[in-house]
Amino acid sequence: MSRFSNLEFDDSESQQRLDFNSQVELESSQDLSEESTCLKAAELAWREMRFENGLRYYAKALEFNPNNPDPWAGQARMLIELGEVREAKIWTDKALERFPNHPELLAVKAVALARVGDLKEAQAYSDASFEEKGESPYIWIARGEVALASRQQRAEFCFDRALSHGGGDWIWPWLISRAYYFYEKFAKALSHAQQALESASDQGAVWAQLAFCQQSLGLISLSQESMEAALELAPREAGLESAFQELEPVSFLGRLWRRWSGWRNR
Repeated sequence: MSRFSNLEFDDSESQQRLDFNSQVELESSQDLSEESTCLKAAELAWREMRFENGLRYYAKALEFNPNNPDPWAGQARMLIELGEVREAKIWTDKALERFPNHPELLAVKAVALARVGDLKEAQAYSDASFEEKGESPYIWIARGEVALASRQQRAEFCFDRALSHGGGDWIWPWLISRAYYFYEKFAKALSHAQQALESASDQGAVWAQLAFCQQSLGLISLSQESMEAALELAPREAGLESAFQELEPVSFLGRLWRRWSGWRNR
């Protein structure tokens, strides 16, 4: 069954009207439209590695306003995080029919293409995202990922540009770390995870990424400490406990990580 048949909430969830009070902290939900509330919940879910939840919140936001390109792009990013790269590519195709010149949709399509090995098309979509005068951190990260996939030297330059536009938000070095990790550049991945940690030591997602990087480099004791911090800070829905239970010192992290993050769909 296609993932797209599951993007909407079922009836019981709709009746519950999404108990956002337990999922996202809002100063005044009365001042927000339901679309805005969904988008805030999706953003929080992304940052907490609750990618399935993020996918559903973005889908719910589209129920209120299908003419907003942001949740379309958000859904594609969540599909990539879940390892469902080919479905992310299909989803961006559907979105680009509506918004053919949207920079972040073009960028996320480039990432999906790079991860399935279509490097020529990935480069073309990345180029197109810049032709639309996009300057967001994400389109620079996408360009860096295309460069990594193509074994180009300019990846680090692109990631540096992303950070210069990122306003110090930890999410950008975290995403860069994940990109380096996907392409098995473990030392670079660790460096950017550490950079994220400098400004976000209270984020379970950052500690989780740090743990995987440390494990891949043989830093077993440090990895175990980072795992403990991640499990303490991350929501249960993030699914880290089951992943970490399989992560033993003698195991190869690549096998686990590819299963967990969807390397099999490359």
